[in-house]
Amino acid sequence: MPRRPRPVLSPRKTPKQARSTRLVEAILQAAVRVLERDGAAAFTTVRVAERAGVSVGSLYQYFPNKEAILFRLQADEWAATGQLLDGIFSDTRLDAAERLRAAMRAFFRTECDEAPLRRALGDAAPLYRDSPQARERRERGLPLLAGLIDEVAPNITPRRRAFAVELYVTLMTAIGKQVSEANRTPAEVDAWATAIADMFLAHLHEPRRR
Repeated sequence: MPRRPRPVLSPRKTPKQARSTRLVEAILQAAVRVLERDGAAAFTTVRVAERAGVSVGSLYQYFPNKEAILFRLQADEWAATGQLLDGIFSDTRLDAAERLRAAMRAFFRTECDEAPLRRALGDAAPLYRDSPQARERRERGLPLLAGLIDEVAPNITPRRRAFAVELYVTLMTAIGKQVSEANRTPAEVDAWATAIADMFLAHLHEPRRR
């Protein structure tokens, strides 16, 4: 059975004038509302165009398909979250361990604040998660994280460092998602995030197992 070709995720063109920029912004805002209301399974370009008050033809001038719109929403979300975490990872006023705790708390808070959109984007992820563009976006902040892990555990081996990076990201995303779905108070969210970060830091200081 022939493999289904990957959808095109790149936009058709980039808006250059104020009017076209407003059009693309209207499409993206409408896409968020449709995604949160109807979910990924019912997300279509027709519904987005209707909600944005534009023709489908106008939408297709910029986005070749629904996957490109969803990927743009996901990429924007990754960029905003990445900028937040990179700022914390780079904040030398805090020691490395406290930066890891602060980043975990910040991510958990955003996970709770943006839970409906992130859940919907999670449902849409199979459409693009294995694409080269998605992998590149996901991996942008990992060198900073690896550097912090080196500061906390300077004698860590490359193999353990690679595992620790993956472990931190997995704990952050998986448990952050679970906490966001439990309708917890901000204080409870911070307590969960700090506890998870402390567990991670304890793991870094565990003796190496042979």
